[in-house]
Amino acid sequence: MMSNRAILIDNIDKIHTTEMGVDRIRRNLKLENVDVVEYCKDKIMDENCHIYRQGKNWYCEIDSVKITVNVYSYTIITAHIIK
Repeated sequence: MMSNRAILIDNIDKIHTTEMGVDRIRRNLKLENVDVVEYCKDKIMDENCHIYRQGKNWYCEIDSVKITVNVYSYTIITAHIIK
């Protein structure tokens, strides 16, 4: 069976978010003029990213950032700075 990390990386091209998601992620991570989906994909692809699944979401943690991705739709739900 493939690991959570392998499954998510194999489906990296399916990762997307909604318009509301873009606004939420920009606000939470204090990003400006950045493609938030590409930003999140870059974080997820980093070999140091800790990826784990809880229920219907994957959680990806790296560089004090936690990204939440829905397991079924590959939608980035939100991202936060980890205190």
